[in-house]
Amino acid sequence: MRWLLLIPLLFGSSLWAAEWDVPNRAGAITETLAQAEEGDTLRLSPGVYTERLVLDRPITIDGLGQATIDGQGKGSVITVTGQGVTVRGLTVVGSGSDHEDIDSGIKLTKTAIAPRILDNVLIGNLYGVDIHGARDSLVKGNRIEGRQDRHMNIRGNGVYVWNAPGAVVEDNDIQYGRDGIFVNSSRKNTFRNNLFRDLRFAVHYMYADDSEVSDNVSIGNDLGYAVMFTTNVKVVNNVSIGDREHGVMLNYANESVISGNVVKGAKEKCTFLYNANKNEFTNNWFEGCGIGIHFTAGSEGNRIVGNAFVGNRTQVKYVSTKWVEWSEDGRGNYWSDFAAYDVDGDGIADAPYRPNDSMDHVLWTQPAAKMLLGSPAVQLVRWSQSAFPALLPGGVVDSNPMMKAPKPPAMQKVPHDG
Repeated sequence: MRWLLLIPLLFGSSLWAAEWDVPNRAGAITETLAQAEEGDTLRLSPGVYTERLVLDRPITIDGLGQATIDGQGKGSVITVTGQGVTVRGLTVVGSGSDHEDIDSGIKLTKTAIAPRILDNVLIGNLYGVDIHGARDSLVKGNRIEGRQDRHMNIRGNGVYVWNAPGAVVEDNDIQYGRDGIFVNSSRKNTFRNNLFRDLRFAVHYMYADDSEVSDNVSIGNDLGYAVMFTTNVKVVNNVSIGDREHGVMLNYANESVISGNVVKGAKEKCTFLYNANKNEFTNNWFEGCGIGIHFTAGSEGNRIVGNAFVGNRTQVKYVSTKWVEWSEDGRGNYWSDFAAYDVDGDGIADAPYRPNDSMDHVLWTQPAAKMLLGSPAVQLVRWSQSAFPALLPGGVVDSNPMMKAPKPPAMQKVPHDG
């Protein structure tokens, strides 16, 4: 049945748009699409539709939260090629399994300008949503469950973004599959307020400048937020809980801002930098990791101020023959293992903090030396360096360590007992 609505346009004219009630029978959606005009809405009846759709003009498909489209294991279930398309309220299942064609629950091609993918459930597709060149896409409020029937590295991603400037992915719940969001060769994207679980990487960045990753939560993935070969990215107010390798990783990532994030319980490193330069780390909370922050491969010129390093087995791993200052304008970072004192009560410790000594350097380069840790000779060397800092080989020094750890607002997203 067709219902007519009057839609006002920006320039004072009007367009007769229609709402179509689509019955649940074979081929019904395709038949209705052939009759529908630009601006029309197709409202699907409850039930399962075994069709594959191509949406080539401004139109809305609304499943009303009770319709399922099943691609029956072939290709992409819904392909959007036209501008101004909205897909909402659907359950989408049954994509094909071809990585070369990026078989997806919903595929947005480069001619699909400003599509809106809202409040859908995508289950068991190779890729959930493929934003393949579609500028100004919005993928919001969807639940995406990827494949579990193959090795993680050969599954597809929840959302794949390629060369899609202005794409926004927000408020989604993404689980299983390979990476939650994988972005490659794009720019000016925003990934905000998503939940990621049981994945390889929560967010995986490659060549994606001038973008933002904010207010997301990563739980129990191999790695939380990986930013690679990228410049000018804001990684702010995110949470990583129990990710197995690292919470935040920067690999050849430069001139970016990493601020207000909470990383707890990463088995290896809260934060890992590999040849990452001129980045700002401020007001982050790094707790309970194997290493709080690890710099390697020439990572230089990074600003590290106002962070909390709490209960990490090794707070900092940074090998250098020169001293690198981690305080600024009389304010440094908080270190849970520093037995500091503050006589004048200004909130800043009255002695500098040096997280590493020469024995740490020896142990990092010669792991077998761990057998000597309890020996009197090692204890004598460490006592001598604490008494005479001039004997230290270089590395990180925080001349103004904070006495209290400031908690970033993102801590509110971390589960607490009681």
